[in-house]
Amino acid sequence: MIEGSCHCGAARWTFDRVPEDATACNCTVCRRYGVLWAYDYENQGIHVLGQTQAYIRGDSIEFHFCPECGCVSFWRAITADDAGRKRIAVNLRLAEPDVVAHIPVDHFDGLVNFEDLPRDGKCVSDYWF
Repeated sequence: MIEGSCHCGAARWTFDRVPEDATACNCTVCRRYGVLWAYDYENQGIHVLGQTQAYIRGDSIEFHFCPECGCVSFWRAITADDAGRKRIAVNLRLAEPDVVAHIPVDHFDGLVNFEDLPRDGKCVSDYWF
């Protein structure tokens, strides 16, 4: 299990397993936040705790951040899928570095082509200096 929290500790999340990969996205929002996402479904693999505020982008996604310290904690789909699940992704930068350092990072072109890019061999630790 992996745990993450904002700087002040008010917004937290848990991930029931170690994710196979993290995603760095270059869309207009993610590149500004500088996040590394790990995905699953709300209240299945990922559980969020604490009060957050949301920035709602369009009609499909809400980005949640701590109202106290401002750290981006997770994004969540606004609507559920056909199975009644909501897709969610947590910001791995809120976890302790040694716990997530080995996780490979995939790149997603969310700005132009909306597609996965080839893996370049980097992992989360390559993004922390």
